[in-house]
Amino acid sequence: MTMTSVTPAEAQRLIRNGAKLIDIRAPDEHAREHIPGADNVPLAEIDRLRAGDCPVVFHCRSGARTGANVARLSAAAAGAPCYLIEGGIDAWRRAGLEVAADRRQPLELMRQVQLAAGGLVLLGVALGFLVGPGFFALSAFVGAGLMLAGGTGWCGMARLLRHMPWNRRMAA
Repeated sequence: MTMTSVTPAEAQRLIRNGAKLIDIRAPDEHAREHIPGADNVPLAEIDRLRAGDCPVVFHCRSGARTGANVARLSAAAAGAPCYLIEGGIDAWRRAGLEVAADRRQPLELMRQVQLAAGGLVLLGVALGFLVGPGFFALSAFVGAGLMLAGGTGWCGMARLLRHMPWNRRMAA
């Protein structure tokens, strides 16, 4: 089955007429900000989706994840009419439609990794110039870790950050 791209306004009309809204982002992203009424079924768990005959509207943050996984999402919907929101929740918000945000939730885990990795690289470079060249190894270590994460899908920094106190209160 093919998937049709719809504007946020068209998606809102479909939802009002009974379509299921499925947020395929990770639970930490959904907890921090989501479209009211959206069910969170992360892409990694999309096979557990039970749509029935009901039309399904999928969304992510920008539309890139939904667009890149059209075949998988269509298969998970098991023959139900499928739609994806052009531009994801970002476009939904720009269209002035309601978004539920909980800024008490921690930043998304991948944003935390980006901030931590960037900070460590800058620290390593600064210390390398100001204190001694041995500190450049810190930047090299972080870069090697990012290469490992990109190549294998396993990120040690993300695993470490997930256990930090501020992430323990994350909503499921």
